[in-house]
Amino acid sequence: MIYLSQLMGNPVLDSEGEKIGSVSDLGIATGEVFPRITSLAFMGPGRTPMMISWRKYVDTYDEDVIRLKVPSTEIRFSYLQPNEVLLARDILNKQIVDTRGIRVVRVNDLKLSDTSSTQLRLLGAEVGARGLLRSLSPHLEHLVTRIARAMGHPMQERIIAWSYMDLVERDLSNVKLSVSHKTLDELHPADVADIIERLDSRLRSQVFAQLDDEQRAGAMAEFNDDAMAVELIGGLNEKEASRILSEMDPDDAAELVSELSYDRAEKLLRLMGVKEQRAIRQLLGYREYTAGRIMTSEALSVPEDQTVAYAFDRLRNLDEDFETVRYLYLTDEDGRLSGTVTLNRLIVSEPETRLEEIANKNLVTASPEDDQEDVARNIAKYNLLAMPVVSDDNRLLGIVTVDDALDVLEEEHAEDLQIVGGGRSDSDSGDRGRNIIWFLHRNLWLLFWVASVVIAAFVGTAATSNPTMGIFAALCTITMPISLNLSENTVNYVTNFFLTDDPGSEKSPSILGFAFRSLLLGLLVSGLICILGAAAHALLEALFHPYDPNAGVFYAALFDQTIIQIFGAAAGSTLISFLLTPIFLAVLRHREEKNQETSGLTLTLISMSLSVVTFFVLSYALSLVSVM
Repeated sequence: MIYLSQLMGNPVLDSEGEKIGSVSDLGIATGEVFPRITSLAFMGPGRTPMMISWRKYVDTYDEDVIRLKVPSTEIRFSYLQPNEVLLARDILNKQIVDTRGIRVVRVNDLKLSDTSSTQLRLLGAEVGARGLLRSLSPHLEHLVTRIARAMGHPMQERIIAWSYMDLVERDLSNVKLSVSHKTLDELHPADVADIIERLDSRLRSQVFAQLDDEQRAGAMAEFNDDAMAVELIGGLNEKEASRILSEMDPDDAAELVSELSYDRAEKLLRLMGVKEQRAIRQLLGYREYTAGRIMTSEALSVPEDQTVAYAFDRLRNLDEDFETVRYLYLTDEDGRLSGTVTLNRLIVSEPETRLEEIANKNLVTASPEDDQEDVARNIAKYNLLAMPVVSDDNRLLGIVTVDDALDVLEEEHAEDLQIVGGGRSDSDSGDRGRNIIWFLHRNLWLLFWVASVVIAAFVGTAATSNPTMGIFAALCTITMPISLNLSENTVNYVTNFFLTDDPGSEKSPSILGFAFRSLLLGLLVSGLICILGAAAHALLEALFHPYDPNAGVFYAALFDQTIIQIFGAAAGSTLISFLLTPIFLAVLRHREEKNQETSGLTLTLISMSLSVVTFFVLSYALSLVSVM
């Protein structure tokens, strides 16, 4: 096996041994499972770029040199064919789509197979660390791999076969990449959306433009980032954008239109068909985060006095892109919703059976103004595939499907994680970096403690002649973690209460009631800290007295003063942390009402910062009191 990095820059010798240039690139024919190297590009005399046929002119090659069959005078220049690409120019250090692992990766090197003395074939792309090290220096790669092997963590090659690669940095729509290749347009829209989200911003529009309207509409509905969807739709002309919106389900299209500026949205809606425009405008008429905004108006309703055969006729006449039918919704003679029939029940029933005879009359419905989270929870609670949304007079307006409910629950879960300080990432890269961030996040108190120790040490060093300051600095390092951990726990306490509390419930306390509960809890914890301080004082006094009574008297006085400062400050800062919890709860509830996200990490940073400040302020205040 040989790698492209090992060939790049190697001398090119003619049949007489004269150097005529150095390797700059290799060309491949793309219409094979393992493409052959078809062209050799090199820098000739005077740095003149040249390209010749590999099969016609190359005699032998190795990791050090490439030898040609003919003298330099007989070489004839050739051109890159339509089905050829250059490895270094078009693939190396570029982003590619791994259509097997459904991910976007960067090519660090390319692995070649020498099937004969003169023929080279491309096996795949090296996307791991070894390829990156090899491109820098083969010796560096050898050294690092040996060290890793010695440590019991061997570095494996990460090769993506050519048959699972898709190039995204060039327009290769006319190039057949591989006879067994699975391209982007054959992937599920969710996979396409995931890939586009991971691409560099400069490539997203380029890849998106290669898809047809149906594929773009499917991918647009699957984006997790609304801003990215707006960016891509904004890069299209109005007719293209309108066609894509028409291809989307009404609820997905309405969600996207709501993110656009008013003028842009109106222009796109006017270019749409009357039916699609009416459906989207109807959904936009409902408030955000309600059942009306996420429902689809495509639901099959039939009169309850019709037969199973009639229902099947209606099903056969539906448009191909009609929302997936999970239930038939029955209406009475006044047009009100009266029952549902599952598709399974319909299939096993006789054609002449009246629909009302096999209907489920025990309906679970939603109002268009119901909160979308409540609707999603009810869909999960009652194991429904769709929930009908009805008007005040029980007329069917649309349905909320289970996939939309899952999206809502996923968003709610992500918001809850953010509030409690969790996080998630869809990328499979940067695991170590995320682990470090996670560790620092979960041990944020440690950073504040180190900063506090530095401050205390500085104070102690600045006043070396004052033994009290030295004792103060030493005890700070012991008691500060108590305040920091408790301040973090107060944030966890209020966020957990917020996530499990139902403000509309009769049992839910008011902000004033929560403040009273927090005050009692804060007084209890602060009292325990004071008891701990008293125990520490008694222990230190017992240690000094038996050996040197005079020193014991001196240091006992110092400890009396300093322990009062330190543990009193810890108790006071803890009490203040608990008193802040009703403010945090009020902020969380206020932002929840406005459907704004709140970061638990931000609350923790605020709480810990205030804890450190109040600790030192109270310590200083108590020291002044003791002096007086």
